[in-house]
Amino acid sequence: MPSTVSSLWYVDASDPVAVLREHPGPDPDAAFALAKQLNPDRDVVPAASGTMKVWAGPDPESVYIGCYPGVTVVCSTQAALPRPTKLPELLVRPLASEHTFLISYDLSLGWGAFAHWERGEFRRSFSATRVNILEDAGLPRVWERPYWAGEHPIELDPGELPDPQLLPFDPPDFADAANEVWLGFCYRGKVSEDALMPEEIAVCGFSLFPKGEAPVEEAPSEPSIEHNGKRGGLLGWLRGKDRVS
Repeated sequence: MPSTVSSLWYVDASDPVAVLREHPGPDPDAAFALAKQLNPDRDVVPAASGTMKVWAGPDPESVYIGCYPGVTVVCSTQAALPRPTKLPELLVRPLASEHTFLISYDLSLGWGAFAHWERGEFRRSFSATRVNILEDAGLPRVWERPYWAGEHPIELDPGELPDPQLLPFDPPDFADAANEVWLGFCYRGKVSEDALMPEEIAVCGFSLFPKGEAPVEEAPSEPSIEHNGKRGGLLGWLRGKDRVS
């Protein structure tokens, strides 16, 4: 399972999992066009592709996109927001989709977030660490009740004392539950033997450069070697000046 996730989903299909199963390969041309649309101030260069097991939480200089009929996923650090309602308007509804879902988490930080827009109208968002709620906006959904009721408590390490402000659930689990309800699969576990897994969802990779600074690729004399993107920190905001204490 990926240790970090920073994803945006644009969904028109009534059964996203069925779409992802029936179309194992995304549309690379549509992905390239969307990558350029979402990054107008950057040079966008196709890079190594892969699956969401590895690229669900890319570094700031990369974006991974999977375009399927009625389902599009964008993996970008732009979705790793302490307050999901601050998502730029360009990212809320670039495809005039029926639903926009944001799912992000970082296991090392104990942070998780999710949000939902319907036809571009905000509906619900939540973001928290284990002891600090960063955003809780919109009406809670029915599926959230067991989490708030303490039916999915945080599993502490042996000998670890609980913080008095500890939430009744682990935020990454809460975010993953939103993903299961909205998209039909989990990042953090296999709910059934035939469940769709992140390693089965292919995405196209793109490197981002400042305008005019993309490297000029020379024609190779021998077959080119696939270049793997570098992974880096996903949530600098929680370690740096924007950290909420």
